[in-house]
Amino acid sequence: MTSVNVKLLYHYVITNLFNLCFFPLTAIVAGKAYRFTIDDLHHLYYSYLQHNLITIASLFAFTVSGFGLYIATLPKPLYLVEYSCYLPPRHLKVSVSKIMDIFYQIKADTSSRNVACDDPSSLDFLRKIQERSGLGDETYSPEGLIHVPPRKSFAGSREETEKVIIGGIENLFENTKVKPKDIGILVVNSSKFNPTPSLSAMVVNTFKLRSNIKSFNLGGMGCSAGVIAIAIDLAKDLLHVHKNTYALVVSTEGITQGIYAEENRSMMFSNCLFRVGGAAILLSNKSGDRRRSKYELVHTVRTHTGADDKSFRCVQQGDDEDGKTGVCLSKDITNVAGTTLTKHIAICRPLILPLSEKFLFFATSVAMKLLKDKIKHYYVPDFKLAVDHFCIQPGGRAVIDELEKNLGLSPIDVEASRSTLHRFGNTSSSSIWYELAYIEPKERLKKGNKKGWQIALGLGFKGNSAVWVALNNVKASANSPWEHCIDRYPVKNDSDLSKSKTQVQNGRS
Repeated sequence: MTSVNVKLLYHYVITNLFNLCFFPLTAIVAGKAYRFTIDDLHHLYYSYLQHNLITIASLFAFTVSGFGLYIATLPKPLYLVEYSCYLPPRHLKVSVSKIMDIFYQIKADTSSRNVACDDPSSLDFLRKIQERSGLGDETYSPEGLIHVPPRKSFAGSREETEKVIIGGIENLFENTKVKPKDIGILVVNSSKFNPTPSLSAMVVNTFKLRSNIKSFNLGGMGCSAGVIAIAIDLAKDLLHVHKNTYALVVSTEGITQGIYAEENRSMMFSNCLFRVGGAAILLSNKSGDRRRSKYELVHTVRTHTGADDKSFRCVQQGDDEDGKTGVCLSKDITNVAGTTLTKHIAICRPLILPLSEKFLFFATSVAMKLLKDKIKHYYVPDFKLAVDHFCIQPGGRAVIDELEKNLGLSPIDVEASRSTLHRFGNTSSSSIWYELAYIEPKERLKKGNKKGWQIALGLGFKGNSAVWVALNNVKASANSPWEHCIDRYPVKNDSDLSKSKTQVQNGRS
């Protein structure tokens, strides 16, 4: 018997230990009860029960009251009824080579006015980042980037963000047949673009939501805000307080004002990875929605390492030497992400892992302390015994590689992440919803699947997770962003990488 089979047998025994013990004990008790006679019952009553009726009645009442209190204090189920990912119009579609062409044109346009632009090294750097990014040739750029020079106006940012938000919500309402007046809670998050009136106020005005709606607008939380907004701070807790209602959560990111066309290399990364996208999600605490809902929320976890200066400053929006605004990524970001991820997984471990893996991890941890010289590595738990599907924030090829290694995942486990990065790029907080939308048409989400784990890292620095369980055999929603291209995925990494390199090199480089 191989080690894999031994581990699976061990996992089965530990996971089903209660059942394996309960049924034999039940059979023994049933056998003894079957041999009980009327005389035995009389003897039991007169010799014990008759003299302890008050004690037994009190114990019974206490047990019933405790059980009733436990049931009453259980959190009510939270259902994900439906969600919608925005598909931008075709004219915003850009290839890797087109992005490079745009920046070569920007350089040519500004070289006569800026001596620093005569140095081609910044464009060479940008090209190398594009080649290694993992993005394909069908991502979507904001309207402002297509023009030379880029149009970074406030009006352009508002237009981009409103199209994404309104398009996603309209499709969501069309698919669910929920009326805007039925929405009791609204949460909108956009990290960089936060106009006045707020984006949540814009949604209320556009869809004529009711006047007593609980509306919230989040900003500055980065790529992990999609999980924060839904699972932890607002929507989940509000739905536990406000009964029998719907919560509408919108996650997006304004790219237009974040376009950086100057020479600071640490600020160029946003041009390479971030693309247009957004998602609208409908949550419900109505018991009647269980039958038509796709998922039920199981766990939420949030880890914040912002108390550390390096974590807080590793991603910051600011001005370069010439006063041009951009988002700066420091050299510490890889170490910060790794540290945050390690702490986050340590918190997730006891919530997500089955008892068999918890025991193995605990046993090896104790053994390492007792036998320091003989055991040098901690046991890496097998999260796949508890989780069927992984939606990892596609912050770039390196981020996906790091999570794949730390969680001990296989290529198929990160297929949704790599495919989303290739097709749509990093759409910030909405990316994990494009990944879930990728898994659904593959028909991998079955009723009773153990769990689906969304995990995202965001500036600040934060690690956030949401774990869902499928309530039905989930199929792709109408107007899914993948419906016209799902058959072409997954792509082969090696061929895709060489293709991107060829196209970039055939540009103006």
